[in-house]
This record gives sequence, C-alpha cells and structure tokens, in this order.
Amino acid sequence: MTVTAPPTLHLPDEPTARADVWLASVADGADLVAVLQAQDGLIEWLWTRWSSLGPAGMSHDAFGDIVVGYRRELWLWLAGERTWAQACSGLVGRIGRRLAQLDPAPG
Repeated sequence: MTVTAPPTLHLPDEPTARADVWLASVADGADLVAVLQAQDGLIEWLWTRWSSLGPAGMSHDAFGDIVVGYRRELWLWLAGERTWAQACSGLVGRIGRRLAQLDPAPG
C-alpha cells in the first residue's frame, strides 16, 4: 500500500476585490454562510486554487464544511480584524488536520 503525503497548500494572494463584494453583501443583510457558499464565494475561489485537495481524497462538500466551520475567523478577516495571512493559514492548518484524518485509499 502506498501512502501519499497530503498536499502542501500555498497561501494564495488575497482576493481583495472579491472580499469587498463579500463584505458588502453581508453588510446588506446576506447570510455569511450563503456568501461563502455562493458560486462566486470564497469556497469556490479557494477550491480552484487548491485543486490538489480532490485527488488527495477531500470532497468539495467536505471542503465547504471546513470553510463554513471556520466562518468566524473568515468574518474577522472580511471585517478587517485579521489579516489574510492569519485567516488563510489557520484554514490551511484545519484542512491539513482533516486530511490527516481521512482513511487512506485501499491499495
């Protein structure tokens, strides 16, 4: 059986223009979870940048659940109370811990 190391996730450039739109949506009354899950939301944005997660065994839905579970820190980033590096690196750590918990593929 071959054990594959989990992917190394990079810290993507901060999506400042999109963050402004996401923050404005929440300020206008949209639910933060709905904004994160939207087709143009943070979940999709990150999923396209961290495409190695799927082949590593993480489903899109599981990834979305992790991001939603991290919404408080992401809100603090959007509100300017955390830097992108702080919020994103914490999310990377959380994803890494979840990947480590996945059952290895049979082989």
